[in-house]
Amino acid sequence: MLEAVPNVSEGRDASVIATIGNAFSSSARLLDVHSDEDHHRSVFTLVGETGALVDALVAGIAAARDLIDLRRHDGVHPRVGAADVVPVVPIVKGDLDAARDAALEVARRTGLEVGLPVFLYGELAGGIPPAFLRRGGLRELERRIRAGELTPDFGPQRVDPRSGVVLVGARRPLVAYNIELATDDVALAQEVAVAVRESSGGLPSVQAIGLRLPRSGRVQVSMNVLDVERTPLHEAVAAVVGEARERRVVAGLGELVGLVPASVLAAAEEAGVELDGVDETRVLERLAAL
Repeated sequence: MLEAVPNVSEGRDASVIATIGNAFSSSARLLDVHSDEDHHRSVFTLVGETGALVDALVAGIAAARDLIDLRRHDGVHPRVGAADVVPVVPIVKGDLDAARDAALEVARRTGLEVGLPVFLYGELAGGIPPAFLRRGGLRELERRIRAGELTPDFGPQRVDPRSGVVLVGARRPLVAYNIELATDDVALAQEVAVAVRESSGGLPSVQAIGLRLPRSGRVQVSMNVLDVERTPLHEAVAAVVGEARERRVVAGLGELVGLVPASVLAAAEEAGVELDGVDETRVLERLAAL
């Protein structure tokens, strides 16, 4: 059994989200859907046997292609596709090779059957992250393709601005977590993000960006913790809270996006830390076993 966490560029229209969710659950178990209106994005968590999971992902990608028009998209989260990023994840550490094989089959079938350009990332592309492909947005990605700087790994070489491309990868489990700050100054959130992320000298395995949330009037530090053994989630959260405090800003509620491995909750409990939104009901292994 493998996990997949497809992210699609729709977080507002409940009927569209439900239809795409039905497609993803056509042959896999849909454990969770997290939708965000400001990000204009939904994150689906699926589990299934390899063949069934591949079928489900291809069906969901096709539904996103049919129902989402990126030309009218205005979410704050970076994206280059209607079905923007589709990672396949091992639930058991030893299954990474199986996740790679499944992701490659999803990529091949998406290019062939769904007719969208596909770029590989992560374990399938020498560690290239989605941010490398999203840099500058879809228009910049189209320019890089036309200039011969990048070539889709599967599917057509031409990008439809309505549907964009699909980024398909295999990766180890990560945790996505957002923290709101009690300010409307997005520059402060960006400063905190720079301070905590690995690429600028912060915590190992932490990615972070600062975003403005138009609907709430607040700003947010949005994080991915790529390796929770190197940096436990509760330590990443504490770093954001501390950096915000140094700037005389109060960190508000945290928000878990999707599910967490059991080890994340166990590490927080051992440290005596409670994390907003992280409890037994959000543990991947527990839900997958039901």
